[in-house]
Amino acid sequence: MLKLSRETIERCQRTEYALVSSLQRDPVLADRIRRLRTIPGVGSITALTWALEIGDVSRFRTIKNAISYCGLCGDERSSADKAMRMPLSKQRNKYIQRTLVEAAKLAPRQSHELAVIYEREKQKGNGNRATLAVARKMVAYLLAVDREQRDFIPAEERRTAAA
Repeated sequence: MLKLSRETIERCQRTEYALVSSLQRDPVLADRIRRLRTIPGVGSITALTWALEIGDVSRFRTIKNAISYCGLCGDERSSADKAMRMPLSKQRNKYIQRTLVEAAKLAPRQSHELAVIYEREKQKGNGNRATLAVARKMVAYLLAVDREQRDFIPAEERRTAAA
């Protein structure tokens, strides 16, 4: 039984690798993924998931629209004169939400800017909210890189280049 389970896992891993490799070889998708991977904390799976799940970024007029689509904003339930704020909206793209949250857990280790955001939110008392703040910032970065169709430039480098 253990041998059968192990073989199944290995077969699934090979299939996943073949699928990701074939998607990355697509000429239109490959350039987009390369640009998205210049963002700190964004690897090939995150970039690929973003590109496939978001599709055309021009459909998002604002960053808030993209954050809402990704399910990284709070939900509100209201009845009569009462309004209750809920943690996360259930109307979302669950695949991109899961990918961005997992990427946001690692991103502060790779970017000083994201680490500052994480620490500032963590000081308010909740690590999960801090992770969501980082994920929201990553959505802003992903949207900007995708819209402008150029590599990500960290804020420190932009200030140095402007000076």
